[in-house]
Amino acid sequence: MKRATFALAILLGSAATVLPQRPSNPALLVPQEAPALDYVAVADPIPVPANVMMGASSSVAFDSKGHLFVLSRGAQPLTEFDENGKFIRAFGDGLFTRSHGLRIDKDGNIWATDVGAHTVMKLSPQGQVLLTLGEKGQAGAWDDAMHRFNEPNDIVIAPNGDLFITQGHTPGAGKGDPRVLKFDKNGKFIKSWGGKGTEPGKFDVAHGIAIDAKGLLWVTDRENQRIQIFDQDGKYIREIKYAGLPCSLDIGKQYIYMVNGFAGQVLRMDLDGKVLAAVGKPGAAGTVGEFGEAHFIAVSPKGEIYVADSVNRAVQKFVKK
Repeated sequence: MKRATFALAILLGSAATVLPQRPSNPALLVPQEAPALDYVAVADPIPVPANVMMGASSSVAFDSKGHLFVLSRGAQPLTEFDENGKFIRAFGDGLFTRSHGLRIDKDGNIWATDVGAHTVMKLSPQGQVLLTLGEKGQAGAWDDAMHRFNEPNDIVIAPNGDLFITQGHTPGAGKGDPRVLKFDKNGKFIKSWGGKGTEPGKFDVAHGIAIDAKGLLWVTDRENQRIQIFDQDGKYIREIKYAGLPCSLDIGKQYIYMVNGFAGQVLRMDLDGKVLAAVGKPGAAGTVGEFGEAHFIAVSPKGEIYVADSVNRAVQKFVKK
C-alpha cells in the first residue's frame, strides 16, 4: 500500500482524534541514557489495505497463535495480522470514543480500554461485545453507588482471571483519579488503590501495567517517571526511577521491554528493572525508527518488537540485527 494512500486512510478514520497530552515540562522529554540495543527498525511492517480506516495506533498485543492485534483511533479500530504480518481483518466499527489499551486473554478474548468513554470492554475472538465495565461517557468513582472509571488506560489479566485496570490519563494537580482497580474474572469489583501524589503508592498518571513471573504488578507511573511494583492486593513493594516517560511494559522470561513515551525510546531491562540498552528517538512521521510517542509495546513469539505510536500514527517494528 502506498504511503499517501495510508496517510489518507488514517486521516479519514480519525476525524475525532484528540491530540495526545504532550508534557510542558522539558525535563520529562530527556531520554534514558543506555547503550544501543542490537535491534533495528524495519519499513512498512504491517501492510494495510487501502480501504481499511485504521487511524492512529494506540496499542498492540499478541494472541496465543502469534497473531498481532492493533488498536487504533480510526473508523475500524481493531485490526488483526497473522504471524507473518499478513492482514486478516478489520473490525470494531463504532465501539470506541478514544481507544487506549489492549490485551488478549488465554481464550482469545479481546480486552480494550476506552479512555474517552471511561469504559473497558471484553470482546469475543469474533469481535462481539461480551462485557462492558463502566458507564459509557460517565467519569467517576467505583463504589457501591456508582460503577464508573476515570479514564481507564490499560488492563492486565492474572493467571486466575483477575483483572487489574489502571486509570487516570490526564496529568497534573487536580486532574483525574490515577489508581489501580482490581476485578474478578466476571467483572466483579474487588478493590482499588492509589490516588494523586508523588509518595509511594500514589500516581500522577497510572498508565501501563504488567504482571511478572512472581505475580507482582508493575505499573508505569508516567509523569512521576517511575515504575511502582505491588502485590496483587495492592501492597507497595518498591519503585524504580527512569528518565523520560515510562508508558508501557512487556515482561518476558529473560527481559523486560518498556516504551518511553515522548522521549521516543524502546528500553530493554533485566527482570529487576535495570536498563540494559535502548533504541529509537523522537522524530517525524514516516521516519523508520523514530517516534512521536512510543505509547504501547508488545513482543512477538519470534522476539520481534512492535510499538504503537499514537502521535506519528504508525506501528513500528524492530528486529534483531
